[in-house]
Amino acid sequence: MKVSLLVTVYNVRDSLPVTLASIEAQDYEDMEAVIVDGGSTDGTVELIRQFAAKMADRQGLCVRWVSEPDEGLYDAMNKAFRMSTGDVVAVCNDILCKPNAVSSLVDALRSGGPHCIGAHSDLVYVEGEKIVRQWRMGQGRISQGWMPGHPTLFLRRQVYEKYGFYDTSYRCAADYEFMVRFLKDERNILAYVPEVLVAMFYGGTSNAGLGNYLVSFKEGYQALKKNGVPRPLWITLKRTLRVLLQFSHSGREAGGA
Repeated sequence: MKVSLLVTVYNVRDSLPVTLASIEAQDYEDMEAVIVDGGSTDGTVELIRQFAAKMADRQGLCVRWVSEPDEGLYDAMNKAFRMSTGDVVAVCNDILCKPNAVSSLVDALRSGGPHCIGAHSDLVYVEGEKIVRQWRMGQGRISQGWMPGHPTLFLRRQVYEKYGFYDTSYRCAADYEFMVRFLKDERNILAYVPEVLVAMFYGGTSNAGLGNYLVSFKEGYQALKKNGVPRPLWITLKRTLRVLLQFSHSGREAGGA
């Protein structure tokens, strides 16, 4: 199975080297990094160019990239998917914590059975070396307020082809609405790897401050309602409680996840 890692960036010169290094360190032997830059002006493009040149002769990892204006994160993610060629697709804008992160998720997907459409794992949010939130996902259902961590999600290409791309009318919750589309059908199964395989940079689109969080809450409710999921407000409240219980201010080092 070829894996496409979709990297969407804009003026992230400080954090991009960490993301790219974690991709380079993977032990999986059939990957492509598809990097879509929104027209950065801070040196990000030069970092991408250097990475692509460095990987040009490496077996098992090719780099496809473009730098041009886009209409925001979700538009860039859709563009990256259209550029990709993998059998399995994952958005990778953060840190793959272990060299076997990709291979572990692909192995779980392969062994998940005929209804397995993807795989996911546990997740931590980090500020530098400090873990500020832990996301121990387990398995669950939308009706319980459960949802996998999108940054850990590896999906078969057919999921995008069947259910469509990210809805760019959402400011913060297009990833959630996308997952609702295919997880509301409980015949679709996700394999689960009970390890922290991804560290997410804290302060992303849906968690950067109270204002964005309130938008995410409203859009999450709208996503459930749009997709005909019963009791959308109740589910959104339960999901919010789950999120609040995940926060940790222990100050542990990210390397110990």
